[in-house]
Amino acid sequence: MLWQGNQALRRFSTGQVYFKNKLKVALIGQSLFGQEVYSHLCKEGHRVVGVFTVPDKDGKADPLALAAEKNGTPVFKFPRWRVKGKTIKEVAEAYRSVGAELNVLPFCTQFIPMDVIDSPKHGSIIYHPSILPRHRGASAINWTLIMGDKKAGFSVFWADDGLDTGPVLLQRSCDVEPNDTVDALYNRFLFPEGIKAMVEAVQLIADGKAARMPQSEEAATYEGIQKKENAEISWDQSAEALHNWIRGHDKVPGAWTEINGQVVTFYGSSLLNSSIPPGEPLEIKGARKPGLVTKSGLVLFGNDGKALMVRNLQFEDGKMIPASQYFSAGETSVVELTAEEVKVAEAIKAIWAGILSNVPVIEDSTDFFKSGASSMDVVRLVEEIRQKCGGLQLQNEDVYMATKFEDFIQKVVRKLRGEDQEAELVVDYVSKEVNEMTVKMPYQCFINGQFTDADDGQTYDTINPTDGSTICKVSYASLVDVDKAVAAAKDAFENGEWGRMNARERGILMYRLADLLEENQEELATIEALDSGAVYTLALKTHIGMSVQTFRYFAGWCDKIQGSTIPINQARPNRNLTFTRKEPLGVCAIIIPWNYPLMMLAWKSAACLAAGNTLVLKPAQVTPLTALKFAELSVKAGFPKGVINIIPGSGGIAGQRLSEHPDIRKLGFTGSTLIGKQIMKSCAMSNLKKVSLELGGKSPLIIFSDCELDKAVRMGMGAVFFNKGENCIAAGRLFVEESIHDEFVTRVVEEIKKMKIGDPLDRSTDHGPQNHKAHLEKLLQYCEAGVKEGATLVYGGRQVQRPGFFMEPTVFTDVEDHMYLAKEESFGPIMVISKFQNGDIDGVLQRANNTEYGLASGVFTRDINKAMYVSEKLEAGTVFINTYNKTDVAAPFGGVKQSGFGKDLGEEALNEYLKTKTVTLEY
Repeated sequence: MLWQGNQALRRFSTGQVYFKNKLKVALIGQSLFGQEVYSHLCKEGHRVVGVFTVPDKDGKADPLALAAEKNGTPVFKFPRWRVKGKTIKEVAEAYRSVGAELNVLPFCTQFIPMDVIDSPKHGSIIYHPSILPRHRGASAINWTLIMGDKKAGFSVFWADDGLDTGPVLLQRSCDVEPNDTVDALYNRFLFPEGIKAMVEAVQLIADGKAARMPQSEEAATYEGIQKKENAEISWDQSAEALHNWIRGHDKVPGAWTEINGQVVTFYGSSLLNSSIPPGEPLEIKGARKPGLVTKSGLVLFGNDGKALMVRNLQFEDGKMIPASQYFSAGETSVVELTAEEVKVAEAIKAIWAGILSNVPVIEDSTDFFKSGASSMDVVRLVEEIRQKCGGLQLQNEDVYMATKFEDFIQKVVRKLRGEDQEAELVVDYVSKEVNEMTVKMPYQCFINGQFTDADDGQTYDTINPTDGSTICKVSYASLVDVDKAVAAAKDAFENGEWGRMNARERGILMYRLADLLEENQEELATIEALDSGAVYTLALKTHIGMSVQTFRYFAGWCDKIQGSTIPINQARPNRNLTFTRKEPLGVCAIIIPWNYPLMMLAWKSAACLAAGNTLVLKPAQVTPLTALKFAELSVKAGFPKGVINIIPGSGGIAGQRLSEHPDIRKLGFTGSTLIGKQIMKSCAMSNLKKVSLELGGKSPLIIFSDCELDKAVRMGMGAVFFNKGENCIAAGRLFVEESIHDEFVTRVVEEIKKMKIGDPLDRSTDHGPQNHKAHLEKLLQYCEAGVKEGATLVYGGRQVQRPGFFMEPTVFTDVEDHMYLAKEESFGPIMVISKFQNGDIDGVLQRANNTEYGLASGVFTRDINKAMYVSEKLEAGTVFINTYNKTDVAAPFGGVKQSGFGKDLGEEALNEYLKTKTVTLEY
């Protein structure tokens, strides 16, 4: 059997409505684009009767197949459609069995047989990424840029037996920006508008209004797929032509040239319209004029005297570096000594000989510590050099970072020349006068110790939820940026000083960073209020305050991570020593949510760094600003470059790449259960990277009649409304014992009426705006669903009539177990109350546990026996008794069931970022 699935083909459920002028469609193709076309066609009421795609690769279905299988649409996975030019009989029969009226081919090619193309009533339509007949062929997007076209676009055309030559149904176009890349065009226009156009084309066919415009052969071109051997740069061209050639090959295969006898590939080209910056000349084979290696990149010159800038270089071994670092990479980094520097080296060699008296001759390969030196000898070495070498001031760390004599001399010479000084951090801030201070916010990607624009120059707006205004434009990280960040983190772990730093020094840096967070807490809290809508006073105490505590807590753990010795069974007369080592994993990825932007960063990254790992962190797309400010402070604290990397952008692009990246060894994620499942699958399919997930919740809070009612009301409100309800452990459902139910509800409503809703920077505000517009709309829909199902809306449920994304604190009662409100998390200021019978402890426990979530829970009662019994029976990672929201940096935090696994905080969190190695020796 050449296809997968049930032979009795699954159909849409009987609940599917069949509308007039809707078609039965077969989708032939693959990819995320195909998935989106499929989803939109289904939403528009068309019936997708079959999806024809490719076999799973490495056990992983393509996105189109995944979406179709989830919906119960028949999916066929053919390795091929024909053999030796003839259609495979079984394949044709499977295709005809679905009874399609139209074939839709997103991004598909000519490999589908014509008897399949022509089989449906309406034939077949194909998406093509060019304005046909211009640039026929698979590399159409690349050639649009290579040829310097001012317009790009796509066509939806009727398939024929030619190569992209069928009649055109519709076309769309957009302007090509001067520095557009393939990715930029695709993400900005070809992908989103192409999906809409495919759905529009299907509807035009259904309505009998589809055009058939014959393609003219005038100006028609066909360019084949570009291959590496054809991508060499021809230098006798204008700067614009060189730029077009490089950016047209930016995705694949990469435009290349020869430098110093090896092939070097260029990525990240932009036209240089400003003055030429100073730099060091670089001879390039075939170029009329040497390039210039500058602080910003490699400047290249066209035959018209104009210039362009290339940001990244890739060598034949696959290593990619910023072009600005060409002369400091590899063997070129070894410096030749002047006569004066040779004298200094000889003086230092004499000092080494005096300390290492057991070594007959000090050679270039002599290792200071392997030759018997101790930490006291380090102090002696540093002091003797200061006395005998003209006051040359070294640090103890300089010795630890260059233990071989040859490397040590190189380090000393660079220090004498001033070359080893870290480049000053350049931050292009967005500044705002707000909250009686000047707030300075970085907005670019932070990669390898520097703030930089996204590789393709893309940005997006981050919005102030208080009034809906744009705070600033933030860099939108591309796949290239993710790969750069991972490469920087990998290099820092494997080759940088972080990987050689002892644990106590690592702790010192973390303490220093905690101090800087505290020193800047007012600015950080203000940014948090602007970007996330957090009430300023709460941001000071919790968002920032707990972040400071978290870094201090884990800084103390750095030099206390220990293995153990294990008495194993020994075979006489041999003796054995077996012990374990706790070691860092390597490069870790961290993806955090938008409700506590800085605190969630701290919860995960502090444990990650304490364990000795390097990290690439993706903040939530809607709240990136405190993470980028944190990056700035990490440089001030002295963290080596590459240890911490921050890449703002989307989960679908940056987050997905992190979960799939083969060089990442651990991913920590906090977010929704749905996305968590996708991440876990991607992590497994890529390289089985370690995963910890803190996911959705529907935390039950049980309030018994023997509670202290004043406290239960106050803390019950906090359990729901804390941080505007945008709280992962928020009490998703309150169970209130029947005898106190009505009084509890009355008192809650009375207290809600006293709450001040307003500007989060106002110190008297109790309740700020919801985080972003889409979330507010979701909450309002949640309330509408509750009312429709019959729950009683006691208070709220509406948007506050003022600018911004404000919602009234809301109370529902009479919520029954089958209702949507009883099962699904709101993640907002919505109190969901259910009544339970007096004395029915086991019954309410059964109801409380009747959920797939298990993040947190709570109970209020004066009866300690009852409290302990309930805490034992509740299925949750955390149980609060007569309190709520009481978390501490020393207490492990995490969920069970579909709320995830793994722990943040406490000693247990370290184990998420460590691996255990067992060592056995015989003596």
